[in-house]
Amino acid sequence: MEFTRRSFLKLSASGALLTGLGFDVTPAIAHARQLKIARTTETRSTCPYCSVSCGVIIHTLGDNSYNVRPTVVHVEGDPDHPINGGTLCPKGASLKHCIVNDRRLTKPLYRAPGASHWDEVSWDFVINEIARHVKETRDRIFVQKDLQGKTVNRAEGIAMIGGCTDTSEMNFLMVKVARAFGMVYFDQQSRL
Repeated sequence: MEFTRRSFLKLSASGALLTGLGFDVTPAIAHARQLKIARTTETRSTCPYCSVSCGVIIHTLGDNSYNVRPTVVHVEGDPDHPINGGTLCPKGASLKHCIVNDRRLTKPLYRAPGASHWDEVSWDFVINEIARHVKETRDRIFVQKDLQGKTVNRAEGIAMIGGCTDTSEMNFLMVKVARAFGMVYFDQQSRL
């Protein structure tokens, strides 16, 4: 059968006729929609794109067996979330493509000083490097007394910014760590 404008209009009219005769097609549409996320695990999360912190539901396929790697099959807005009520902006709606991407980095990379290429390294190496650089910077720029001789104990050369997708409790702990380091420049924008 050739699909033409006329056949499209006839098909549309028959669908409207079925609805007009009292046939409710919403269960069929809902059933078809459920097939996409059937047998998936729902995980509630927060959209990472901006500080609005919209709620998302991430559907993964996989039964958490040892040999099975879960795969994200669908991302949608969380209808129970008080901020977005199930709606997502275009960036949030495309979140699946950020998660399932063959160019996404999954291991830390390190470029040695003067090198022209990146090398894969372990997480222990990266964490130790960050800790070493933070300690060296703090020791170098730490001010115990100001110009009037008052004890200030501050590190003015380091700043900390808390993320929008972190909870208030996480940012509270980050501010505590910043104060323990003597940082005076810190901010957080948690919305949860």
